[in-house]
Amino acid sequence: MTQIWQPKPSKEAPSKEAGPLGWLYKNLFSTPLNSILTLLAVSFLFWAIPPLFQWAILDANWAGESRKACTSGSSGCAGACWVFIKVRFELFMYGFYPEAERWRINLVFLLLAFTSMPLFAAQFFTAKKRQVILAVLASAGIGLLHGLWWCLGSIVYFSLPIAFSLFSLQESVYPYAKQKEMISLLSSVLLAAVVFFLVKTTQSAGTATTLALSTFLLALPFFYCKRLSSNLWRWIVLATVYPCIAFLLLVGDNFGLSHVETHFWGGLFLTLLVAGTGMATATPIGILLALGRTSELPVVRLLCVSFIEFVRGVPLVSVLFMASVMFPLFLPEDITFNKLLRALLGVAFFYAAYIAEVIRGGLLAIPKGQFEAAEALGWAYWKKMGLIILPQTLRLVIPGLANNFLSLLKDTTLVAVIGLLDLLGVAKAALADAEWLGFSKEAYLFAGLVFWIFCFAISRYSNYLEKKYHAIYQS
Repeated sequence: MTQIWQPKPSKEAPSKEAGPLGWLYKNLFSTPLNSILTLLAVSFLFWAIPPLFQWAILDANWAGESRKACTSGSSGCAGACWVFIKVRFELFMYGFYPEAERWRINLVFLLLAFTSMPLFAAQFFTAKKRQVILAVLASAGIGLLHGLWWCLGSIVYFSLPIAFSLFSLQESVYPYAKQKEMISLLSSVLLAAVVFFLVKTTQSAGTATTLALSTFLLALPFFYCKRLSSNLWRWIVLATVYPCIAFLLLVGDNFGLSHVETHFWGGLFLTLLVAGTGMATATPIGILLALGRTSELPVVRLLCVSFIEFVRGVPLVSVLFMASVMFPLFLPEDITFNKLLRALLGVAFFYAAYIAEVIRGGLLAIPKGQFEAAEALGWAYWKKMGLIILPQTLRLVIPGLANNFLSLLKDTTLVAVIGLLDLLGVAKAALADAEWLGFSKEAYLFAGLVFWIFCFAISRYSNYLEKKYHAIYQS
C-alpha cells in the first residue's frame, strides 16, 4: 500500500521577524543602543516638529498683499508670513529681470526641458519626430507672444534646418561618395544664405551676417557627420544649438528683443544658470584634465597636474575674486569681459579640477585587461578611451560626480561676493526693503527649501543612474 506524503501547513513567521513589528525590531530596536537612539530621535521629533508645523502651517498668514496682512490683528505675528514670499515670488525667481521680458526666461527653460528630456528621461519621452514637435511648440509660443508674422517667420526659421538636415541625411541623394562632401558644403552655404536674406528683411546687415555665419558653422558638422547615433546628435544639439538660442533670447538686442544687461539677472534663474553652465562645462574639461594627468606625455601630464593641484589648493571665493577683480588687470584696456562670464569661467575651471580627480579615480579602477584588449584591436588612443574606457569609468564615478554637482549648486551662493544676486542674494535684497523688515526666517526657509528640492532631485537621479547602469552591466 503506497502512502502519499503530505507536508504540514507552514507556520506563520514569528511576530519579531515579519510585519510592521518585525521591521521595527530589526531596524530600530535590534540592540539596546539602537533602542536608546530611536527613543532619543523620536523624542526630538516630537519636540521640534509640532511647534514648527504650528508656526509654518496652522498659524501662518497666507492671504494679503502687504505687510499689514501679517501685523494687523491679535494673531498677526503668531505664525509665518508667507505673504512676503507670495508678493516677492517673481523677484525670487527672476531677480531684477524686466517684468515684461520674463517670458524669455520661461521659453529658455521650456526649450531646455524639451531638448534634454530625450537624453535624461528617455523612458518618459518616446514620441517620434521630437525635433518637429519642438519646432512647432517654439513657433506657437513665439506666435502667441509676438503675433502672426513672428509665428510664420519662426516656422520658416525652424523648419529650414530640419528640412535641409533630412535632405542631407538621405543616402539616395548622394550616389557617389566623392560628391557627398561637396554637396554637404554647398548645403551649408545655401542654408546660411537663406538665413541671411530672411534676417536681412527685418534686421541690420551685421546681425544677418552674424546669424548666417553661425548657421553655416553649426550646419556644416551636421551635414558632414551623417552616421552618428541619434543620442549623439541630441548631445550635439544640446551643446551647440541650444546655447546660441538661449543667449539670443536672454541677452536680446536681436529680432526685435530689447537688450537686457546681465546685472539685472538674478534669483533662482541665475542660480540654475551658473550651476547648469558649470556642470556642463566642468565635466568635459575635467575629463580632459584626468586623461592628461594619466597621459604618458610628460609635458601634458605636468601641465594638468599643476593646474589641478593649484586650483584644489585655493577656495572658490578667491577664484571668483581673482576672475572678477584681478583678471581684468592683465588684459588690454580695450578688452573687457562681462562679470557674469568671468564668474561662469571661474566656477567651471574650479570644479573641473575636482571632477578631474573623480574621473582619474575611475580610470584607475578599470582593469588593465580592458586597456590591453583595446590595444589588441589596434584602436587609436581616442577611440579606445571613447568607446571602452570612459563609458566604464563614468559608470563607476556616478556618485562622485553627483556629489560635485551638489556642491556646485550650493556654492552658487558665493557669486554674491562679486555683486551677482543669486537666490540667496535676492532674498537678502528683498529683506532690505523697509516694508518687509523682520521676515528673515521665511526668506531663508524658502531659499533652503528650494535648494533642498533641487539637491534631492539630483541625488535621486544619480541613484537611478547607478541602478540602471549597474543592471545593464550585470546583464
